[in-house]
Amino acid sequence: MKKNTDNNSTDTKSFKENLNQAVKNAGTAVSSTTEKAKTALTKSKDSILKTIDTNGNGEIDIEDFIIIGLQTPGIKVNRADFLQRELLKNYPPEVIESAITHNPAYAQIPTCEIDKIADEVIKFERNCVSGISAALGAPGGVAMVATIPADLVQYYGYMLRAAQKLMYLYGFPEIDTTEKEHKFDSETMNLLIICLGVMYGVQGTNTALKAMATALGKGVEKKLMNAALTKGTIYPIVKSVSKWFGVNMTKQVFAGFFKKAIPVVGGVIGGGITYLSFKPCCDKLKDSLRDTLLSNPEYHSTKEEAIIIDAIEIQEV
Repeated sequence: MKKNTDNNSTDTKSFKENLNQAVKNAGTAVSSTTEKAKTALTKSKDSILKTIDTNGNGEIDIEDFIIIGLQTPGIKVNRADFLQRELLKNYPPEVIESAITHNPAYAQIPTCEIDKIADEVIKFERNCVSGISAALGAPGGVAMVATIPADLVQYYGYMLRAAQKLMYLYGFPEIDTTEKEHKFDSETMNLLIICLGVMYGVQGTNTALKAMATALGKGVEKKLMNAALTKGTIYPIVKSVSKWFGVNMTKQVFAGFFKKAIPVVGGVIGGGITYLSFKPCCDKLKDSLRDTLLSNPEYHSTKEEAIIIDAIEIQEV
């Protein structure tokens, strides 16, 4: 009997030792796997940052997405071609020519007609961006590093395309999106940053955009408007908007990184969110643009806008 007890004791001891060793080995394996996962995650994040950081400042910011977006085929919008195409079915050549030379309001095209075209533009761009978002969101695993920049770039790319079209419909002149030595003019960049800020409801951008429209409507020279955008009264608003986007876009990119680790589901959710968020952003810009001096000759500036306009005009003196 004692022998059996000793054997049981030995077996129990052996079992405990084996169990402890197994736990220890498992812990080592888990630790090793965790470290490998952390290393892979860090490398992936670095890869994403390197892919997106096109302006080379070591950060993810709105300038990166504007640069990549405008370099994407089909995102730049030629103002004359766009207005010609949209107005051709309802207006004679002389009216279209007036709209292109000046703007649709000058050509006496009713606001309600412009609103209809604007709504169709928003609908079209939303359908484009949501469809591609779902398709790009579907791959998981190793594909996620490649799809995250593409997912966000196409989102902001189509948003930029919608912004250009809406600005042209409501009276803004041609936006110079041509590259000069592989970069865009600061004034073009800052104007688009203001527009995207309006779309996201960033404080101060709506006032800045309406003030620019009033200044343009009063005949302020382009060089003075550019000065206001790059070093004058509008520039501090641009910097504030850029900072806001920088914080939020970094969160978007790396939230998307984890989302895309779950294949298919990530794509469905991504496409749905894109579809729901895109239209309200475009509607904000439309609402801001449809009531300015460029789109409504009877428009009266607010006190806040007048301060910016006065500062721009003082530069002229």
